[in-house]
Amino acid sequence: MSIIHHCFEPAWWLNNPHLQTVYPALLRKPPTLMRKRQRLFTEDGDFIDLDWYGDDDRAIVILLHGLAGSSQSGYILGLQHVLKQHGFSSVAMNFRGCSGEPNRLARSYHSGETEDIEFVYQSLRQQFPKSALAAVGFSLGGNVLLKWLGEQGCKVKLFAAAAICVPLVLSACATRLDHGVSRLYRGYLLNELKRYINIKKRYLLTNGRMAEAEKLIQLGDLSSVQSFWQYDDLVVARLHDFKDVNDYYRRASSRQFLPKIRVPSLLIQARDDPFMTPDVLPSADELSSAVELEICSNGGHVGFIEKRRGFGHRYWLEKRIPAFLGDKLKN
Repeated sequence: MSIIHHCFEPAWWLNNPHLQTVYPALLRKPPTLMRKRQRLFTEDGDFIDLDWYGDDDRAIVILLHGLAGSSQSGYILGLQHVLKQHGFSSVAMNFRGCSGEPNRLARSYHSGETEDIEFVYQSLRQQFPKSALAAVGFSLGGNVLLKWLGEQGCKVKLFAAAAICVPLVLSACATRLDHGVSRLYRGYLLNELKRYINIKKRYLLTNGRMAEAEKLIQLGDLSSVQSFWQYDDLVVARLHDFKDVNDYYRRASSRQFLPKIRVPSLLIQARDDPFMTPDVLPSADELSSAVELEICSNGGHVGFIEKRRGFGHRYWLEKRIPAFLGDKLKN
């Protein structure tokens, strides 16, 4: 186990957590990639879409996006582009309903939903039995990844994993988003989630899936929901068999799974992340010997825009993650 501090130097003109967070989300022009889509059909009658980039199947990296994101998110496209340059193929997993087409069931994805990543992993193991596999998760996707790695222990065979800006303690992160400027992020994300539910409800009704549509109708009017505490209690807990929001946050938070991880894993957190507080960061004795924690003073939420000469900049994660994966693949 190890904890490293001060690993990242932000661009001087983006030396602010909100600029680090907002700039890549709104102003980045991600690369255009010619990807191949694969649809996997789940045992419960639904589907998961994967977007592939690269033709070398010797080493494949699974990518998991964040809340209200998809395989089209800039950080996913940017990393896929760079991974190919380093000799890795990658497959971006779209969580249910995030690939541009609503999924067929009322159930969705959430911070503790690990059945689907296990399904994708097992599918890839069957499809590419000789390939070396790794995984990278961002934000919610990082929480899913760490929880899954802890649940599986020695049963999962990855050569490495990386998790970025993870809401390790969901209750603390939900409360953080109720204060200050962070409420702007909360408002955007909740609006996206409500839109997601409404689109799926119309899709299910239009396609005659009345029993599934009724589950969403029973959630009631969500227009007055103004916090994640409310949304996760009214929607996530009810759709996914949690007793309530407290039960969901308790069972789904990934920090408790860190001691059980056996895959060589890199966890990168920013101390100034506006989606959480430093209190969510684990101590060294909470990490298994397989986990390396890098705590950066700056970086915002999935930002990490590095300084270069003048106004030049680059995305530090797209240097750090391939370097970590490459090092572990050699070992």
